[in-house]
Amino acid sequence: MNEGTPKDRAEFDQLVDAAMNRSGYRPPCAFGIGVATVADADQSVLDTWFAAVNLQENQAMAALLAEAVGHGSGPATHRLAPEVIESVLGRCEVVAGDGSPHPNLEVLSGLTSLESGSGVLPTHRVVVVTFIDDLGDAPVDIHDGYLRLHLLSHRLVKPHGCNLDGLFGLLNNTVWTSAGPCDVASFPVAQRRAMAAGTPLVVNGVDKFPRMLDYVVPSGVRVADGSRVRLGAHLAEGTTVMHEGFVNFNAGTLGASMVEGRISAGVVVGSDSDLGGGASVMGTLSGGGKEVISVGRDCLLGANSGIGISLGDGCVVEAGLYVTAGTRVTTSQGEVVKASELSGASGMLFRRNSTTGAVEVLPREGTWSEGLNEALHAN
Repeated sequence: MNEGTPKDRAEFDQLVDAAMNRSGYRPPCAFGIGVATVADADQSVLDTWFAAVNLQENQAMAALLAEAVGHGSGPATHRLAPEVIESVLGRCEVVAGDGSPHPNLEVLSGLTSLESGSGVLPTHRVVVVTFIDDLGDAPVDIHDGYLRLHLLSHRLVKPHGCNLDGLFGLLNNTVWTSAGPCDVASFPVAQRRAMAAGTPLVVNGVDKFPRMLDYVVPSGVRVADGSRVRLGAHLAEGTTVMHEGFVNFNAGTLGASMVEGRISAGVVVGSDSDLGGGASVMGTLSGGGKEVISVGRDCLLGANSGIGISLGDGCVVEAGLYVTAGTRVTTSQGEVVKASELSGASGMLFRRNSTTGAVEVLPREGTWSEGLNEALHAN
């Protein structure tokens, strides 16, 4: 491949063609250019922020980056040294000003003078490029895992749209501070130094997952408290997450929704559905549950209610009522069945008879949201 800078678009296309047809190269399913934070003490990777994420697109840039770092095929992460970044930018100079959007080039241009050290914490930063061969395969390292979480929060894939098996084992427990991530072992010394210097650190949490809004701010959403939404949450346009709402990774909304309750890992909520204050939807991370719980369109979970079954469209669960798979439910015909037998059905109203205490399910029609305060729900 010509190491010089292409003089025109024709030469650039030749460079791309040579890179894409290089022996042993296979285009990735997804790739991203990111900045990884690494602990000085043990060189463990604490996070990777991907400023540019690509899903089955921008394959010319993928090929040029892969060629520059010697990548062939399969999942892998490579460090992008400053000279490599400059080389790639030089080869792309002829197309950088053609009036078309080039998000990857914009990101690379902003990383040419990256300051390695954080200045406060015992960490350093490196620029990386991560390639994913197949989103159906499990992530192979922390960079791979972070790229998948970014794809979810950028709404490029929906919950369950990529394999996250083993992700917990890949991520490191990290102290998330106002100055960035820090490894747990080094933090006490860093905290004392910061306090002595008059620049105390604010600790937002100690967890394996960071806050989504520190990495991705999707358009058309409101999030009242950033600590309540983990990176890897999928928030569709029109979603509002109120102060007590919570959305875990690999979970979220598919349309406009008001979230004042908890959307656990793996749970998907359809459009025009609301989770009232304190409402809960069972996830699949603990307790041995394997069924993926979903909430259909135009559903309402009343305040402090909960479900361990899926709801179809147009369902309502009365405030304070928790319906698990084993809950005995009386139908309008007087038959008593387990709630699991009704999982996924549409047009149901679950309520508790205030006289007998029995949980009942009745057919319902229309929409629960008539008379809703549209201004409150609008984004």
